[in-house]
Amino acid sequence: MKIFDELKERGLIFQTTDETALRAALDKGSVSFYTGYDPTADSLHLGHLVPILNMRRLQLAGHKPVALVGGATGMIGDPSFKDSERSLQTTETVAEWSNSIKAQLSRFLDFNGENSAIVVNNYDWFAEMNVLEFLRDVGKHFTINYMMSKESVKKRIETGISYTEFAYQILQGYDFYELNERYGVSLQVGGSDQWGNMVAGTDLIRKKSGNDTHVITVPLITDSTGKKFGKSEGNAVWLDADKTSPYEFYQFWLNIADADAVKFMKIFTFLTLDEIDEIAKAFESAPHERLAQKTLAKEVVTLVHGATAYAQAVNISEQLFAGNIKELSVKDIKAGLSDVPNFTVAADFDGNLVNLLVDAKISPSRRQAREDITNGAIYINGDRQTELDYILNASDKLENELTVIRRGKKKYTIINY
Repeated sequence: MKIFDELKERGLIFQTTDETALRAALDKGSVSFYTGYDPTADSLHLGHLVPILNMRRLQLAGHKPVALVGGATGMIGDPSFKDSERSLQTTETVAEWSNSIKAQLSRFLDFNGENSAIVVNNYDWFAEMNVLEFLRDVGKHFTINYMMSKESVKKRIETGISYTEFAYQILQGYDFYELNERYGVSLQVGGSDQWGNMVAGTDLIRKKSGNDTHVITVPLITDSTGKKFGKSEGNAVWLDADKTSPYEFYQFWLNIADADAVKFMKIFTFLTLDEIDEIAKAFESAPHERLAQKTLAKEVVTLVHGATAYAQAVNISEQLFAGNIKELSVKDIKAGLSDVPNFTVAADFDGNLVNLLVDAKISPSRRQAREDITNGAIYINGDRQTELDYILNASDKLENELTVIRRGKKKYTIINY
C-alpha cells in the first residue's frame, strides 16, 4: 500500500493541500518533510506522539524527516485555539526544554542512511534576524485581512490577542520557507489545529521563491466519548519516564475503552493493517480477554520506553494483582502505587498497628481497626496480619524506607518513615 493510502486508512489524514499533486510527489521519490515542536514544557506528551509516529511512517516509506524544535517560536507561544495568552518563558528555560525535546525526538527517528533524519532549531535563523529585516522581507507578504481570516485568530479576537501571538503564524510560515531553502523541505505535517499556520508557509514560499509545497494535517484524536485523547484525570500523559512512569504509561493503554482499542492500534502502532484486522476479530469474539488493549499497551510502551520497561511494567502489574509486594523494589512500588494515599509516621511512632491504622485513616476508628485485624482484612507488605497487639518492626520496612498496608482487596496505603 502506498504511504498516503496507508495514512488515510489508519485515520491519520484530516486535511491536505492539492491531494493529487501531493500523491504524485510522494510516489515520485524521496520527499523532505518536517514537523515542528515548540518547547512549551521540558517533555513532549501523548498529543505529540501522533505527528512523531507519522514522521516515522513517512521515513520508513523512504522520505526524509526534519524535526524542527521551536527554540524561537517557543518563546512566543502559538495562539491556535487557546483561550488565553501563554506565559512567556526565559531564553534559558526555552533552550533547556529544546534540548530535552530534541533528545526525545531522537528516540523515534533513524539518523542513519540515505533518508536520515535531522533535528534543527528555528532559533538558529530567527536569532540572526533583526526586526527591520523581518518586517521588510517577511511581514510584507502577509496582509492583515489574510491574518485575521485564520480560525485560530478569529476565536481570540473577542477575548483579546497580543501582537506577539498574532504574529506567530508569520513565524511558522517563515520556518517552512527557511527549511525549503536550506534543506529542500516541501511537505509540512502537523495537527489539524495548525492548518492556518501551515498554509501561511506554503503561501509565503510561493510568493518568495515560486516553489510548490504541501501540507498534511492529522486529525484531533478523540476517544469514543468525544473527549480529547491524551489526558488522564486532567493531567497530560508525558513521554518522559520521570514525569509519567512506564508503569503508569502501560496502565493508561491497558485501560483504553473497548470501543477505542482497535482504532488506536491503527494510529499508535506499527502493526500492519492485516495484523490489526486479525487481532480485531479475536478481540470481538472474546472482548473479556482484552487482547486489543494488551497488544496496544505492549506495542506503544515498547516503542516509547523500550522492551525492558515494558516487561517491568507488566511485572509490577502482575505482582500487585497477586499481592506480592515483597517481590517488588521500592522504586517499582512507588511507580505501581503512585496514586494511593501516603502517610508519614511521627518521629516517636511506637509501631502499634491499631494506632497506625487509625492515624493513617486506613480504618475509621480503633474499634473498626481491631475488627479489620481480627477479620483478616489487613495486610502488611502483602502478608495478612491478624495479631491485635502487633508492633511493626524493622523487617516491615522495605529497603528501610516504607511499608505497604492494604485493607481488603484494593485499599492500599504507603507508610513512609
